[in-house]
Amino acid sequence: MLGASAAVGAAWWAGFGPRTQLWGAFPYQAPSPDPAGPPASDEDGDRVVALTFDDGPNEPWTGRLLDVLAAKDVRATFFQVGRCAERFPSTTRRVVEEGHVLGNHSQNHAFTSYLRDPHQADEVARAQEVLHRVSGVVPSLYRPPWLCHWPWVLRTVEGAGLQVVSGTFGHPLEVFQPAAARMTSGAFDKVRPGTILIMHDGREARGGDRSQTVASVGPLIDRLRADGYSFTTVDRLLGVPARLG
Repeated sequence: MLGASAAVGAAWWAGFGPRTQLWGAFPYQAPSPDPAGPPASDEDGDRVVALTFDDGPNEPWTGRLLDVLAAKDVRATFFQVGRCAERFPSTTRRVVEEGHVLGNHSQNHAFTSYLRDPHQADEVARAQEVLHRVSGVVPSLYRPPWLCHWPWVLRTVEGAGLQVVSGTFGHPLEVFQPAAARMTSGAFDKVRPGTILIMHDGREARGGDRSQTVASVGPLIDRLRADGYSFTTVDRLLGVPARLG
């Protein structure tokens, strides 16, 4: 029984683990010229972090999050779900208008889509069309739902001309919205120079309360700045374009 559980765990980690590179490149931090060394530095210095937010837009929380980022003068990367962008198109446009980077996070963010469309070709393409139609830009970054990066998914993303992106989860219990102070401390402890930090302004394609996430972001930015960090977007951290075309 233990052996079967270990096998299931290993299989899950191989396909969904945020740092596994078994099936191909799945960047979770800034690249390093020396694979054994630390991440490469951004133009603003070694202590740099990219804040990313998944599963939006989701009002009123995405709008409130954008207010926080504007007040702190921080640009972030938003991996948005096509269905949610159709629900809140003005918020998606606001993300772009305020200088943040828009990424693709599938059309439906439904786990069953991996059964219907294991290669995720339709999920990737439909979300690209929606995000382009709503925002006027064509994203170049793709973060798969649940970080699923089986080789056939990676081939689809590469074939679409997109850069796949992983990262480090800010707090393992964020879905349950623990107190903002706990999420701030948890995320702060996870950050290292070059980290791509994953947080959520929505939940899959269903929305939901993200009040504690929003409340955690301002204090997190303050603590990171006090510790010498600056902020960048994923495209700059990885040295890839933010948009296609």
